Amino acid sequence: MLPAILIATANRHKTDEFRALLAGRATVDDLHDHPSVGQAEETGAPFAENSALKAVAAARASGRPAVADDSGLEVDALGGAPGVWSSRYAGPDADDRANRAKLLADLERVGATDPE
Repeated sequence: MLPAILIATANRHKTDEFRALLAGRATVDDLHDHPSVGQAEETGAPFAENSALKAVAAARASGRPAVADDSGLEVDALGGAPGVWSSRYAGPDADDRANRAKLLADLERVGATDPE
């Protein structure tokens, strides 16, 4: 019997990546399979801290080994923004389109979108 690992994400693409990495070594579930676990609040500053917060919260809530990752854009022209706030850069309820629009507007503001 393979060990079971909980991926602390609701992103199906990330789950599929973990399944491919762990194929034949572990079974993989995510937060869709464990709705009572919920998503941890991402209050960490570096990506690694947010990953740890999510993994620990999922493991405690589920009683299973859990892993998580965190990612985002760090744009030099914007002083590293949006960083860990990439998914909510345009606000807490923003979608990808709104986040991209804000990013492009901020790049224009600092003159970083000149194609030359």
